[in-house]
Amino acid sequence: MSRKSPKHSSHGSPHHHHRRLDHRDHNQEENKQQQQLIPGLPNHIAHLILTKIPPSILYSVSISWRKFINSPLFPPFLSLYTLLIPNNIIKDSPNSIPIPQQFLTPISFFSFDPISCQWRQLPLPPPLSLLLRHPPFISRDLPVQSVTVGDRLAVVAGTTQDLAPALSRPLVFDPLAREWRYGPGLPVPRRWCAAGSLGESIYVASGVGSHFSTDTARSVEKWDLSAHPEDGWEKVSPLRDGRFSREAADAVGWRGRLCMVNVKGDAAKQGAVYDVKDDVWYDMKEGMVGGWRGPAAAMDEEVIYMVEESKGVVKKYVEESDGWVEVAESERLRGAQQMAARGGRLCIVCKGGSEIVVVDVVASPPRMWVVEPPKGFNVAAVHVLPRMSRDHSSLNLL
Repeated sequence: MSRKSPKHSSHGSPHHHHRRLDHRDHNQEENKQQQQLIPGLPNHIAHLILTKIPPSILYSVSISWRKFINSPLFPPFLSLYTLLIPNNIIKDSPNSIPIPQQFLTPISFFSFDPISCQWRQLPLPPPLSLLLRHPPFISRDLPVQSVTVGDRLAVVAGTTQDLAPALSRPLVFDPLAREWRYGPGLPVPRRWCAAGSLGESIYVASGVGSHFSTDTARSVEKWDLSAHPEDGWEKVSPLRDGRFSREAADAVGWRGRLCMVNVKGDAAKQGAVYDVKDDVWYDMKEGMVGGWRGPAAAMDEEVIYMVEESKGVVKKYVEESDGWVEVAESERLRGAQQMAARGGRLCIVCKGGSEIVVVDVVASPPRMWVVEPPKGFNVAAVHVLPRMSRDHSSLNLL
């Protein structure tokens, strides 16, 4: 039987093989060029150049640059962090109904990326449902108190359905590590306290524990997050009386001091200042306390800004003259509830939590714009922290 010569396919020819290699090399070269952030430059050099450019410009240029600013290689830029509550929570209820689970409100945590203008939910913390409304308090919300300390967010106080302190220890979120953890237990858990931060330390002053106590109403506790975890809370000099246990208050960290007033809005109030270095309390200056008529925050712990909520006027405090100087005004700012300050901008919760008004106080004249919360939510509090890492999240409950 004669053997048939094998048929040669064009696909197997040496000439076609070379064409495939050429095509593969061309694709590899294209991929290499696409992976280069700046054509002709190694990426480690491109990184140094691109990190000097505002991320808002990089985001609109190319997909590769957009991916770069969302990578851990790009320095984290400032973003909004919010505590959100459903905007359909029950406003009031007949007094004959006991306090059941329907009055507990789940708290959600979201961050807003100012470059992509997108909201992202934070990694889930332990379940946190707090009492925000109660029949005897129809005209007011029960506060959830949170502070910014360093580059972290800490939830320090709230109320349970039994009108008791909800947190026995603070719950802290680190955006760069995408990690929640519990802090050390408070010697006396409390609510309706004054809470604030200075440097790497959280301060909790006055308030009410499981029942009213003059000792608790005068006590002040400090937790230094930069210290050894086992160090826990440290007592500092107490207040002279319990006047700051009437309602939740912000203790504003400013030039090595903590400043706080005991009543919100235009009502007559008392103010106290704590000097951290000397560990001593003294009365707030007359001009400072007299003009403090709304939510306040300190820009980089150097300049205190305040929104006069009845008029919608932003003011800053001038220590030399013991007075407040007008910075900006808007109808949108009337009824301002809470604010944060960082990076030359004020972020102010307004309209019952349905919007955040951002005020650029560096611009002349100051610029304003509005950020709306995710659909279905209202803002309970806003903070400014570095952008959350996109690395894998983890939950570490100590």
